[in-house]
Amino acid sequence: MLHRKCARICNIVPCGIVIYHTLVSGSLDSHASRSMNLRDALLQGLADLPGTRQFHLHVLVSSPRKHSNLYPFATPRPKTFLQDILVLLSEQPTDSSRVFVSAIEASLYHVPSTSSAVLYISKVDSTGQGKPPSPTPSLVRALVTYYVDPTTRPLPVAHLWVHLFARAQNQYLFPNSSEFPGKRPLTDVALCAWWKRQLSAVANEVVARHEAMRIRLFYVLPGLGELEAAHALDRVSTSASASATRSVPWSYGHPYSQTEVPLPIGRDEHIGDVIPWFDDDPKARFLDEIAYTTDAEGVRSPERKRPRTSRTAQRGDPDAEGSCIPKTEQTSRALGKVSIEEFWERMSFRQECIAGAVTGFFVMVTSCPTPGRPGLYSALAPLPGQVSSQMVKRVLSSLMTGHEFPTAERAVWSTRVLEEAIKGLCDGLKIVQSGGDAQSPVGTPEREEKVALPETPRADKRRQAEDVSPKVEPIARVETYDSYIYGMVSVSNPEEPRKGASGGDGTGAITVLTARRKKRGAC
Repeated sequence: MLHRKCARICNIVPCGIVIYHTLVSGSLDSHASRSMNLRDALLQGLADLPGTRQFHLHVLVSSPRKHSNLYPFATPRPKTFLQDILVLLSEQPTDSSRVFVSAIEASLYHVPSTSSAVLYISKVDSTGQGKPPSPTPSLVRALVTYYVDPTTRPLPVAHLWVHLFARAQNQYLFPNSSEFPGKRPLTDVALCAWWKRQLSAVANEVVARHEAMRIRLFYVLPGLGELEAAHALDRVSTSASASATRSVPWSYGHPYSQTEVPLPIGRDEHIGDVIPWFDDDPKARFLDEIAYTTDAEGVRSPERKRPRTSRTAQRGDPDAEGSCIPKTEQTSRALGKVSIEEFWERMSFRQECIAGAVTGFFVMVTSCPTPGRPGLYSALAPLPGQVSSQMVKRVLSSLMTGHEFPTAERAVWSTRVLEEAIKGLCDGLKIVQSGGDAQSPVGTPEREEKVALPETPRADKRRQAEDVSPKVEPIARVETYDSYIYGMVSVSNPEEPRKGASGGDGTGAITVLTARRKKRGAC
């Protein structure tokens, strides 16, 4: 007997045949889940949404590339590999054109030496132009679950860390979407509570599937004590969501002192070895200030080398007169003076954390006894469906600089142009920057001459040699677009009562309350 909630996923295969897959909740076996790619996992996560709706999904995952800045102050730096993730979801009403409703930008770091991976969710945004309820929560949970669950995780690692920084803003990935009247961003405290609910739901679901999984949840709201933080989040949480978080408990504080799951590059009290460095993250900026800045003199230059005054003076010895201290050792010594506890205590006084709004750091620490997918694995060899990092950056740059979503008409136009550009990049088209008026697309597809370019390797023919970097990044083809990038799901489920406006749609914003002035009465 089939579950009442089902959906149809439609994929266009290279031969042009339309295939309909019926996804039933809980019907996937372990073999099917191991072969599932990220696009299919996200489509399955949308299948339980209420109502009759149609979603169109574009998923871009770059091939691995060498990256040395995850722990820039560690000595020696660990060998790390980075992948970019961009998810764009559009919804098509029955009587209108489809429009973007949600987007996620994330980064996946792989540290093979410790069998660890780090998933950093940098931005989540929505336009507010979809049918309620918003698909953003389901999309976020499906993305995190895909990498946390060892049966679907594409990396053969035993430990996975999920990091995010919650900061309320009117918009992140959809320019001018805050001007659309239907977008109701969450307030600062509500956004932190929202993220706590999403990670709790993922942790509870994965633990229910795999009893041997170890999952720890940590959060810190800088400037608030544990009781203050718990009280603030409980005020904006419903009773149902509050009870759901009791399965996997939360710990208030940082995760770098726990002993259940090894750190990605080992265990050390040096903050440069335990705190990861992410782009546009307050922790990264604070690490830079500690490493390169003195008390009140601004950024300092490396000390000039002076001639040795004694034959016994050794390079790098701080007590030897006239010694030459290398720059890496200078930064290491500066970071070594700050303990982990002091780092987080001082973080509460950072401008980004006390600028009038509540912010939050959330970390999910997971460990499983067996790695993800078995078999040979090359950290640098691209997997089927992965694209070049330049393609991901190109699409993201076009979204952020060439499109806007203040009205339904502009949003529909931007959605159509950008979706056509993604397909065009997979069909041998090049994007030419146009210098027309504001209504002209930033990226106008223009067909270029077909040349023999390397394709994304098939699973049975990809290179398996460890640390062998491909000479040319993979080129997405039409087959890549149809099988891994684009997907569509039609949802037909019972409608749910529409909730109030306080639920928000998954993005944060600061709500400013103004006092109403009393009218003066006649004398």
